[in-house]
Amino acid sequence: MIDNTDEKILEELLKNGRITMKELGEKVHLTGQATASRVVKLEEEGVIEGYTINLNQGKSGYSIHSFINIFTKNPSHKAFLSFAEEKQKYILNHFKITGESCYLLECRFPSNDELDQFLTELNIHANYKLAIVINKKN
Repeated sequence: MIDNTDEKILEELLKNGRITMKELGEKVHLTGQATASRVVKLEEEGVIEGYTINLNQGKSGYSIHSFINIFTKNPSHKAFLSFAEEKQKYILNHFKITGESCYLLECRFPSNDELDQFLTELNIHANYKLAIVINKKN
């Protein structure tokens, strides 16, 4: 069970996963050692599953941001799922969803040519509806 201090720890780690345990402890009013123990406990309990970075996709060469609704062509989704696994370098998030479509992909592509190639290959396994992100508001 997570208490208020654990919630504050998680909130601070979400803001900055590279914060030192001493700095984190100061923010949540614990010693660095006590904070580290709580973080280890949260990791062991599976509350914290891992640490990551936020990558600026545009500056890293993947400037085309898109959302693709997937409509599988047959009841077995294995072919589409295998395709998605092969194309992981383009897929930021892969959701199985309810509604009109079966899946929603959030993708990044370095060029229109690579997006076009991806869609051409995707169309072998599924129909799709594409939306290109124009601007992201924070």
